[in-house]
Amino acid sequence: MRISRPGRLAVAVSLLALVAAACGGATPEGDAGGGGGEDGEAADVRIGLALDVGGLGDKSFNDAGNAGLQQAIEEGLVSEENTDLLEANQTGSNRDENIVNLADQGYDLIIGVGFAFSEGIAEIAPDYPDQSFAIVDGFANAVNEELTNVADLTFKEHEGSYLVGIAAGMQTETQTVGFLGGQEGTGLIEKFQAGYEAGVQSVCPDCEILVEYIGDSTQAFVDPTRGEALSASMYDDGADIIYHAAGQSGLGLFAAAADADQWAIGVDSDQYEVLADNPEQQEHILTSMLKRVDTAVFDAIQQVVDGAFESGFQVFGLAEEGVDYADSNPELSDEIRAEMDAAKEAIIAGEITVPEEPQG
Repeated sequence: MRISRPGRLAVAVSLLALVAAACGGATPEGDAGGGGGEDGEAADVRIGLALDVGGLGDKSFNDAGNAGLQQAIEEGLVSEENTDLLEANQTGSNRDENIVNLADQGYDLIIGVGFAFSEGIAEIAPDYPDQSFAIVDGFANAVNEELTNVADLTFKEHEGSYLVGIAAGMQTETQTVGFLGGQEGTGLIEKFQAGYEAGVQSVCPDCEILVEYIGDSTQAFVDPTRGEALSASMYDDGADIIYHAAGQSGLGLFAAAADADQWAIGVDSDQYEVLADNPEQQEHILTSMLKRVDTAVFDAIQQVVDGAFESGFQVFGLAEEGVDYADSNPELSDEIRAEMDAAKEAIIAGEITVPEEPQG
């Protein structure tokens, strides 16, 4: 079976708002996945990973998802020959086709890396009741509440973004900072913006926060040229540090930061480490908001290997070590680190509630 359906953005917009509020999940009967291997041997489970637009080499979201799969291979949960990885085309029009391809081949767990897989998997998964599906940033269980074999792996991006907002608010000398978002209008990237703005304002209430979004489709995540242009414009308007949540498009921010000799903040992976092969840009990345897509993917694989797959919404925040900040750049001062660490503890303790929607 091969299918291809256009995305229904209007439905996604309304349903993404449900993701943050949903959590938990039941373990359905008859889920796929055997027990773990003995004596370090990999289990016989088969894992298929479907990447979104940008694919391998985006140095961000997709690479983080693949890192979780590679960790499972390295730790012996699965054998490399029992895995497959499919990349979406440039427009993402073959997302559903890739999922069905992996399901037809009998993979025990099929993982879609990106919220755009949600509606397709919500329709596809019931046709494969003996196999399990997981979606990074997913909302399939909101589309179809009767699903029993789909896990939506969601994050409290606003919590991690609050921490890097503190870094921006303390690092800025112009009291003007920027935010570069990828796709506007889904509610997902707006969570990054909301947390970042709140973090900035907690330490710099008089700071001006410039905001730019690249577009209103998933193509906004694969346009580093526009990312660079919008970032350069914000630097020209006085920003001296910009945080991005724009996938591969964020690589344009780093180019603009190097040209303007200003600061940037990465996302998803530790992008200071990721750009080690580009020291001219690397030195401008003060920190990154870590969104542990790799952890979520690895945990989903572990569940299937253990025969304990959990359907429904699974939420990863600071308390679950699902988000955090990177401290690999030695230019991130001890004073800033201390403030970020104090905020992290306060958020986990419930003393700080981070908004999920921009307040402006």
